[in-house]
Amino acid sequence: MASVFEIIAEPSRRAILSLLVSSEQSVGQIERRLQMPQPTVSKHLRVLRDAGFVESTVDAQRRLYRLKPESLREVDAWLAPFRRFWSAHLDALENHLDRVDPSTTPTAIPAKRRP
Repeated sequence: MASVFEIIAEPSRRAILSLLVSSEQSVGQIERRLQMPQPTVSKHLRVLRDAGFVESTVDAQRRLYRLKPESLREVDAWLAPFRRFWSAHLDALENHLDRVDPSTTPTAIPAKRRP
């Protein structure tokens, strides 16, 4: 069986996962939105389903796919140290920008506040 990273390394699969983040989609909807042939969409959905990334339900004559976010835990765990790295650097940048007088830097862009 392929690893999580091998499965999501394929750009078409990542595109499908990105679509399914917002809502469940039928094969036809995915096909139209990604402008991919139906057999290609079905092939990638089969790989994603077998790996546990998506699940499907039958609605009348169509199959609806939705994301199973728990399957991305391995990726999330792998990204955690990188997130901490960037978070610390972004916090330092934000603190620096807070100290800079925006009127003296013509290209300064107001920093967005994180919740």
